[in-house]
Amino acid sequence: MIARFLRLFEPFILALLGTVLLASLLPARGEAARWVEHLATAGIVLLFFLHGAKLSREAIWLGARHWRLHLAVLATTFVLFPLLGVALSTVMAGPVAAGMLFLTLLPSTVQSSIAFTAIARGNVAASVCSASFSNLAGIVVTPLLVALLMGSGGPGVSLSSVESIVLQLLVPFVAGHLARPLVAGWLTRHKGLTGLVDRGSILLVVYAAFGAAVVEGLWRRVSPADLATVALACSLLLAAVLIATKLAGRAMGLAREDAIVLLFCGSKKSLAAGVPMAGVLFPAAQVGIVLLPLMLFHQIQLIACAVIARRYADGDGATPGV
Repeated sequence: MIARFLRLFEPFILALLGTVLLASLLPARGEAARWVEHLATAGIVLLFFLHGAKLSREAIWLGARHWRLHLAVLATTFVLFPLLGVALSTVMAGPVAAGMLFLTLLPSTVQSSIAFTAIARGNVAASVCSASFSNLAGIVVTPLLVALLMGSGGPGVSLSSVESIVLQLLVPFVAGHLARPLVAGWLTRHKGLTGLVDRGSILLVVYAAFGAAVVEGLWRRVSPADLATVALACSLLLAAVLIATKLAGRAMGLAREDAIVLLFCGSKKSLAAGVPMAGVLFPAAQVGIVLLPLMLFHQIQLIACAVIARRYADGDGATPGV
């Protein structure tokens, strides 16, 4: 049991925690900080180029027929989650409240949603489409939700932010997708290298974000009690959405395989999308503190969904509509 629990902390999670520790002890300052920021921006561009190149047009058309399922996932991701986020942010105090709201505005994950759906013996093709649609929509929907829900107490979305979103997120994504016929074979043959670039870009942005926040006094502003409160809020948020998606799958009469897709794709929030988006939407000094709830939620969702997926695989809850 202990060994199985420890396996949930995959190397990337340990690398993520190590990056936060490094940024806390040795944050980049002065000219070094500017170079790190430029490298982080380049990492964001490359990250979204790869996301665009990985998105198969065939997979989009193949999964489009599951439109009820995809709409349910999108509604959970961009309606239910934000409503819960607004409720939580109104009762939470301190600087982490904005980060709690921000995480609820993000799209779903891709890799872990598909992986857990496969483990639970769900509709993998539909999960690929739902997760991809969510991430594609998130490039536009997340900044709009930030402007709508965080405009008065958060950063809002300025003209420069819109320009950054277009140049750093949307343009590379579209360029990557258009280049897919040319690079898809290379990406398939070098999955290890592309995965390293994918995760390395995230770690670089996290280091830049937390380093800037530490210089501005992050750990003087966030107490252990704040971290415990956020962890509890993330756990309650995930539990509420897991219950809601399970009940929704049953109410919609979805087949078991599709209900599993709704459960896993609808309950996730993407660290891979959230880190670069925070870097674009928020001032550098705020990014680190905004990302704290997302990083905690990311680990909690991995642990919880790994347990749930294994139970489905073992036959628990295998009745239709669960």
